[in-house]
Amino acid sequence: MSERKRVEAMAWVCPVPLRQYDRVLLGHGGGGKLSAELVEHLFVPAFGSAPEHGLHDSAVLEPGEGRLAFSTDSYVVRPLFFAGGSIGEIAVNGTVNDIAMSGGQPIALSCGFIIEEGLAMDTLGRVVELMAGAARTAGVSIATGDTKVVNRGAADQLFINTAGVGRIPDGVDIRPDRASPGDVVIVSGEIGVHGVAVMSEREGIEFGTRVRSDSAALNGLVGAMLDAYLDIHVLRDPTRGGVAASLCEIAAAAGVGIKFEESLLPVPAEVAAACSFLGLDPMNIANEGKLIAIVPPEGVDDVLNAMLSHEHGAGAMVIGTVNDEHPGVVTAVTRLGATRVVDLPLGEVLPRIC
Repeated sequence: MSERKRVEAMAWVCPVPLRQYDRVLLGHGGGGKLSAELVEHLFVPAFGSAPEHGLHDSAVLEPGEGRLAFSTDSYVVRPLFFAGGSIGEIAVNGTVNDIAMSGGQPIALSCGFIIEEGLAMDTLGRVVELMAGAARTAGVSIATGDTKVVNRGAADQLFINTAGVGRIPDGVDIRPDRASPGDVVIVSGEIGVHGVAVMSEREGIEFGTRVRSDSAALNGLVGAMLDAYLDIHVLRDPTRGGVAASLCEIAAAAGVGIKFEESLLPVPAEVAAACSFLGLDPMNIANEGKLIAIVPPEGVDDVLNAMLSHEHGAGAMVIGTVNDEHPGVVTAVTRLGATRVVDLPLGEVLPRIC
């Protein structure tokens, strides 16, 4: 028997999804390589070329005088409520944060509800109230919306879409391709909290203490950072795919290398324990109230001090630098002093968390 026929007879299965596929996989929505390929090979060719400066959390529009940040996102969280947040709060905070990552201050949001027939009215009312509270906290209005109800089984209780628009101040130029050698990488606080909070609530797993989501609107933090130093190069909120995916996307967009110290990553003990138990990397776990800032060295002290003075940046710290040694590649210095390459995850690490 030939080697090829012998392998076929053993009916081996590839441990990861094949990159040639004729059906959508759950991983296509996970913020990793499959998501990137879907956008690059399907959506961008169909809807037009990618923006001049690459894809970002929000699009920058110039309708006349001034510039606007415009973003949309859909939320399919399960369960609808969890420690520290809910699908309604994330729907507001997530879109506000996407606008803020371009330096924009949000003006208004739209909201679309897709509701499964049979959802308890009390549940829907609670989601709406929490969503309204999040909008008030963020200082943004929910100006328009839509409601659709689908048959039982056609949705999992409730899906929400929000879109938002915000003003970008003069002099602000924040985009992923501005990362430059010598820049410093700052993270605003403890990572991995949101993903672990949702997963532990969903699966009923306890890690010695109840983990609470970090869901929060970051437009106030970004405003304080820009007041302290206007020429911030890059901002990114590391949601799906976590810090690893965000750094990889920035390195690829700017054609630079990024190097960070694993020992400097602010990973809380409960997240480290959960990831160790489940065989996960905190770098790949989603966050909903943290940001990554890439700042020229001369602005680091001003930006860091502004972050540390704000409630949503009180745990901010420098974790690494940008270099020109390995363009497009992110590397981590391990606690043992070795260096490893950090890559985009293929697909979803923890599904249905945002």
